[in-house]
Amino acid sequence: MAADPVLTDLTPDQRLRRLELTVTRRLDGLLHGERRGLLPGPGSEAAGSREYRPGEDEVRRMDWSVTARTTVPHVREVDADRELTTWLLVDASPSMEYGTAELDKRELSVAAVATIGFLTAGPGNRLGAQILTPYGLHRVPARGGRTHLLGLLRALLAAPRLGGHDTDAASRAAPSAVPQAAELADALAEVQRVAHRRGLVVVVSDFFDGLPDDARLPARWERPLRRLAARHQVLAVEVTDPRELELPDVGLITLADPETGERREVWTGDRRLRERYAAAAAAQRDQVRHALRRAGATHLALRTDRDWAADIVRHVHTQRRLATAPAGPRRGGAA
Repeated sequence: MAADPVLTDLTPDQRLRRLELTVTRRLDGLLHGERRGLLPGPGSEAAGSREYRPGEDEVRRMDWSVTARTTVPHVREVDADRELTTWLLVDASPSMEYGTAELDKRELSVAAVATIGFLTAGPGNRLGAQILTPYGLHRVPARGGRTHLLGLLRALLAAPRLGGHDTDAASRAAPSAVPQAAELADALAEVQRVAHRRGLVVVVSDFFDGLPDDARLPARWERPLRRLAARHQVLAVEVTDPRELELPDVGLITLADPETGERREVWTGDRRLRERYAAAAAAQRDQVRHALRRAGATHLALRTDRDWAADIVRHVHTQRRLATAPAGPRRGGAA
């Protein structure tokens, strides 16, 4: 029996159908009632009860079950319904075209966007995007509805690649053939310009762009990300591949930088070289994690060789527990 085709082998519409099916099945129970209003007021989401105030409260809001238990009149409180505008910044630069598992990093970013789109879907909610491609920034205006979400996912799947999946052609490309793409820091500044109302900003990237060699220096995208986090709730989705974290022992290989086209031959049989590579990769991921924390963004790490749907479910449940946990003593700034 033939094995099922991987996601990258399917047509865009087939990939969308598989992603939608995966999201709706794996996130069942999380797709409704996810977001509560920021302020109490007229709405539909229960927020507890309080004692009845004669002359102020309407009798039709009486909470009869609590009143019967306590023998004191109580009224229901609800959270106000609020429209949510979500802005996505999706990194479709050359470094996101890499992958050694069933999904490459670009496909995994589309899966993350699909999940976020279904989780934030609702009456009056809107979703907009900025797509960072090798040929500039592609803008998708904020709109609502399932048709708009599917159109956005198609745009992400169709975003131009450098050489597509032809790895030989990509490796032969000269550095001068790689166009100068917009930087992640510039794209973040553009999101801040268009995101007028407070809402949710989701940045999907490997965050390689703008990382300094000296870990003591801030990344170029850290300051604009901090400005966004001062006004919006910011979720940073970090996408990585296992071969970016460690090298296998497969003999002589040629590594090519997808951003610059630079090539280098590496003998992976050297154990000390593999250890240095793994240590440098771990230090780089720590550098990204600390930069995101300093910027005030919530961090979600996804890998192409892991169950991305399970990782997102765990993240959603963790954030819900944190949101409903009683507030403890206020501590100082983040470490």
